[in-house]
Amino acid sequence: MKRPASRIVLAAAAGGVLLVVLAGVRTALRTSGAKGSDDVPCGEGFLRSGTRCCPTKEPAPGPDRCAIGPPGTCPAPLVATQHGCDAPERSTVDVPRTSVIIGPSDWEAEGRVRPRTVSAGPFALDRFEVSIGHIRCPECPPAVAARHAGRDPGRAASEVTIFEARAICAARGGRLPTEDEWIVAAAGDRPRRYPWGDTGAVCRRAAWGLTKGPCGSGAAGPDTVGAHPDGATPLGIHDLAGNVAEWVETGTCAAAPCTGVVRGGSFETDLATDLRTWVRREVPGSAREPSIGFRCAYEPVVSRAPQ
Repeated sequence: MKRPASRIVLAAAAGGVLLVVLAGVRTALRTSGAKGSDDVPCGEGFLRSGTRCCPTKEPAPGPDRCAIGPPGTCPAPLVATQHGCDAPERSTVDVPRTSVIIGPSDWEAEGRVRPRTVSAGPFALDRFEVSIGHIRCPECPPAVAARHAGRDPGRAASEVTIFEARAICAARGGRLPTEDEWIVAAAGDRPRRYPWGDTGAVCRRAAWGLTKGPCGSGAAGPDTVGAHPDGATPLGIHDLAGNVAEWVETGTCAAAPCTGVVRGGSFETDLATDLRTWVRREVPGSAREPSIGFRCAYEPVVSRAPQ
């Protein structure tokens, strides 16, 4: 028995309304930070404000900023400081000696990366990208701190040249990681396509696609460090994909002018493929871009055997 055309039209209209409602709910979940969606953009306890994941519940002073000031509490993994929520001081992860073959296990790497075996370690690596709060040390280049004046301390530091990044790491008792060290920290020994695993390049795992989508639009700078804990590596290293692309040492940029290398994608990255652990980008060593930051490497912490 055929249904009347009028009933078919009404059913189609109702279905269209339902689809619109469901799309609206999904968009709201994606942008609000509510639980229950794979695309929730911020970790638990963070507040979505524009393109930022803010660690305080105070009103943000602008769409690309978070409130500054001594907080009562901070969402994990951040801690309270006199300036506001920030990454813990001297929080590092020991990376063991690791060998990994990059390239051939990922069909999207074909023609973009030369398959090779990478070996590095042991070494220690910053658990978080160097934040604005951690570049205000007495030995750090004052010009870098001046460029970040007025910004919330938990935000990833950016707009630094490779030479400035080296100087800050030296002031922190470390150095920039080599390119091979960065790769084994991000890819592990399997290797992983992304720092967290082989699938799931969604907004809750990294600060990416925040300039032109798909995770936001209009971002002018990076997000809060550690605000996407679901994207951490199995060793607990945060933000190796997205937020800021990170300077690495290649042995080819001793003095300006020279070409340096950054890895890991950034908040500007709009293709998930460019978050892969094998992707690299060459830029002038003197570049100061909002999308480029860094983290530091150190000698590993070796525990003494009990006497």
